[in-house]
Amino acid sequence: MALHFNREEFATRQANAIRLMEGRGLDGLLIFKQESMFYLTGYDTFGFCFFQCLYLGADGRLMLLTRAPDLRQAQNTSLIEDIRIWVDGHGANPATQLREVLQEIGAGGGTLGVEYDTYGLTAYNGMRVQAAMDGFSVLTDASDLVGGLRLIKSPAEIAYVRRAAELGDAALVEANRLAGAGVDEGEILAAMQGAVFRGGGDYAGNEFIIGSGPDALLCRYFTGRRVLDPQDQMTLEFAGAYRHYHACLMRTIVIGEASDVQRDMHDTALEALQACRDALVPGRPIGEVFDAHAAVMDRRGYNHARMNACGYSLGAVFAPIWMDMPMLYNGNPVIAEPGMVFFLHMIMMDSEKGLAMAPGETVLVTDTGNDRLSAASLDLVVG
Repeated sequence: MALHFNREEFATRQANAIRLMEGRGLDGLLIFKQESMFYLTGYDTFGFCFFQCLYLGADGRLMLLTRAPDLRQAQNTSLIEDIRIWVDGHGANPATQLREVLQEIGAGGGTLGVEYDTYGLTAYNGMRVQAAMDGFSVLTDASDLVGGLRLIKSPAEIAYVRRAAELGDAALVEANRLAGAGVDEGEILAAMQGAVFRGGGDYAGNEFIIGSGPDALLCRYFTGRRVLDPQDQMTLEFAGAYRHYHACLMRTIVIGEASDVQRDMHDTALEALQACRDALVPGRPIGEVFDAHAAVMDRRGYNHARMNACGYSLGAVFAPIWMDMPMLYNGNPVIAEPGMVFFLHMIMMDSEKGLAMAPGETVLVTDTGNDRLSAASLDLVVG
C-alpha cells in the first residue's frame, strides 16, 4: 500500500473533519474533491474526471463509489476498505447507485454535506446527485469543510512542501543554465521537468508556464515553442511537486542586455515582495498582503502593469491547476496562521512597453512571520 502518511495522521484528519461536520449538524459528507480524498485517505488518482464519490459518515464510516479502473487504485493507495463500483453503460446513472448504497449502509434520511465547488463534480452530475437524493436526504453545501483543514499543514506535510521547494530550485538551476540566445524553449522545459523527476517529484497540477518575446507577458501555458533571440525576455512560472505538494517559483530572465526600465521593474517587484512578506504574519488578514503589494506597485508607477491578486495558497493539489484557495486579494478576511503555505507572485506586465517582470516564490507562515522555502537568488538573471 503506497501510503505517504502514517495511519495516525489520517485518523487525526478524519476526526477533525467529523468534528466540523458535527458542528454543522451534518450526518455525513459526500466528497467529490480529489484533494479531499487524498487528504483524508491517501486515495491518489486522476479518475475524478469521471463520477466518483467518497462518503464520510459522522460515525467515521468510509465508502467510495467509483469505476472499475480505480478499484485497485483505491486499494493500493488509500485506507478505504468499502469500495463500490458503478458499471459503465448506456444510460448509467451512478448518482442513483450512490443513493442505493447510502440506503444500504444506513446513511440516508439525515443531512448530508456536499462538495459542490470542485472539478470532480460537474454541473451535470451535481444535478443528478440532487435529483437522486430528493426525498432521501437534505443536501447542503460543505465545499469548504475539508479545504479549511487542508489550509494549515502538519509537520509531515511541511516536510513534503520543503522537498517540493528543493525540486523547484533544481528546475530553476536548469533554466538559468540554459537561458540564452539560440536556445529552444522546449530544451528549457525538458531540463526543468527532468530535474523534478530525477529528484523523485511528480507532475505539477498544471503545465509549466513558459513565454518569451511578446509572450513573456502571458501567465498561462499555451502550445507552441520558439527560439530565444539575442535580445529577448522569458517568463517562467513552475513548481516543484512532491507527493502532490507544490512549491512554486516565478522568474523573468532577460536575454542580452537588461534595460534601465527592466531593472527598475525588477527592483519594484522585489520591494513589493518584501512588503508582502512583512504583511504576511499570523493574526492578520491575508488581504493586507495584497494591499502591501499594490501600494508599492502604485507608488512606483506600475498600477497599469500589476495584477488584482498577488498569490494564493499551495498544497497537495490535482489537475487542472496547482492553485489552491484562499487567494491574496484586496479585502480577503482569512487570518494568516502558522502552517499556511503561500505562493507570492509579483507579476508585472507592461503592454505599452512590451516588457514583463515577474519574480515569485513560496513561503511558509511561521509563529512570528514567514520563511522562504526556496534557496534560490532573487537577483535579476541576464542570460
